[in-house]
Amino acid sequence: MARILVIEDESDIRQVLDHNLRAAGHDVMAAARGQDGLRLARQERPDLVLLDLMLPDIPGTDVCRAIKDDASTRPTPVIMLTAKGEEIDRVVGFELGADDYVTKPFSVRELLLRIRATLRRSEAKPPESSVVDFGVLRMDREAHRIWVQGSEIELTALEFKLLVTLYDRRNRVQSRGALLDHVWGMDTKIATRTVDAHVKRLREKIGAARDYVETVRGVGYRFSETPLMVAGDTP
Repeated sequence: MARILVIEDESDIRQVLDHNLRAAGHDVMAAARGQDGLRLARQERPDLVLLDLMLPDIPGTDVCRAIKDDASTRPTPVIMLTAKGEEIDRVVGFELGADDYVTKPFSVRELLLRIRATLRRSEAKPPESSVVDFGVLRMDREAHRIWVQGSEIELTALEFKLLVTLYDRRNRVQSRGALLDHVWGMDTKIATRTVDAHVKRLREKIGAARDYVETVRGVGYRFSETPLMVAGDTP
């Protein structure tokens, strides 16, 4: 099925995960330390990483950041495993580009379902052309890069996914709950203001293209159906 890297310092949890993942048909590799896990991620290119947040050498957030900052490993989905359950910890993980977040103690059955869903999303094929031009905005899906009026804009993996999701569903209103579910993979009852904060930051970064992301008061957001006229455009 899939090659899964488990980065977890608790040996009993590693054993449980190894047994259940193999029983589900996956190939498993494991590391007890963050640096070792990061090395395996770069060398072995797993299909998915299960990453503990609390590691003995470096924080799991640093491992996630390194995975998502490296072009060779950036597409690899990351599911965080942690005993921390506060909302701020989830937000930090998603800020760094994590694809899902599971709090210990967790149900193995639920985790396997989340892994399957995450793998399914990551395997979704991009359109024939990975490059999209829309008014002053250009996006390269495969390279995870965007440009506004010819200048490249740096986005986090999560911001890029949010922008692409809104574009793909343009002129259709997306509720905050729908965005949480698709972009973050979160329970729709959790912190819808997280979406508002990310949309605000995304708009600030994309500058002249900011008005492409429209607010539908009381509902959510939508991407403009057609490019809008911006300063400097010729009528």
